[in-house]
Amino acid sequence: MGSGKYNSAAIAATLSLIFFFCMSCNAQLSSSFYDTSCPNLESTVKTEVRTSISAERRMAGSLIRLHFHDCFVQGCDASILLDDSPTIQSEKGATPNKKSVRGFDVIDRAKTAVEKICPGVVSCADILSIAARDATVLAGGPSWTVKLGRRDSTTTNFAQASNGLPFFRDNLQKLIKDFSDKGFTIREMVALSGAHSFGQAQCFTFRDRIYNNASDIDAGFASTRRRNCPSSGSDDNLAPLDLVTSTSFDNNYYKNILQKKGLLETDQILLSGGSTDDIVRDYSNNPTTFKNDFAAAMVKMSDLSPLTGQSGVIRNICSSLPS
Repeated sequence: MGSGKYNSAAIAATLSLIFFFCMSCNAQLSSSFYDTSCPNLESTVKTEVRTSISAERRMAGSLIRLHFHDCFVQGCDASILLDDSPTIQSEKGATPNKKSVRGFDVIDRAKTAVEKICPGVVSCADILSIAARDATVLAGGPSWTVKLGRRDSTTTNFAQASNGLPFFRDNLQKLIKDFSDKGFTIREMVALSGAHSFGQAQCFTFRDRIYNNASDIDAGFASTRRRNCPSSGSDDNLAPLDLVTSTSFDNNYYKNILQKKGLLETDQILLSGGSTDDIVRDYSNNPTTFKNDFAAAMVKMSDLSPLTGQSGVIRNICSSLPS
């Protein structure tokens, strides 16, 4: 009888270990996560992203930025997509996001299309990760395998969205710390900064730079940028981050920095006699190296604190919690 009790206890312990092991397995992201449950997921998302970028080339950069601003705030959980509600303070209203982060409608359309073929199966967080990759490729950038299996957050973090994202006036040490806190090396930080190869910035984010006649900005470049960004007012006026290839993903961003033509302070600060100088030069001379490093860094970013297994939910509508 004692032996029977021992066997029962051993079996129970073994089953518990198996259960724990399986739960751990389920918590891992995988490129094959939806192979059975939603085999046409990626092609469906790509169709919506392609349509949106064809209508507005600027959208490619916006989708990458949307993904970044989501992942850097409590992980890649689609928290940035949630609207205000009685229980939610939306991250959309945080200073780094307000009137700036965009592309929500693209993700909404992709989610609607996916819901038609696989209702209640695919998270908004996974759709956002796929869309960022597809936007990069469609703009001429590198591709990478997107690992899937994220679930959507039921919470937001307004304070972290307000204070935890890189700011356009940050110095190099602050930038390095912000990325290091998320597990990124200095090289990965410089590679991810290359997302500024395309997209646009609002006048108020670079006004001080183009009017201060500092030694780290090309005078002709500053003069050109003043045409659509007066010394006061017109804060929302836009300028391309890369004046030469503003809708294409390439390494021209780093060439601009070498010529003192980085639009934002946080762009030009990458060439300031510090630890990032050699990386900027490397990427300016080696576009393939840059693209490979960017792709690897995006995979790493997409792995930031995902909700998996039984955590989180699958939202049917990305902007609101399930009722």
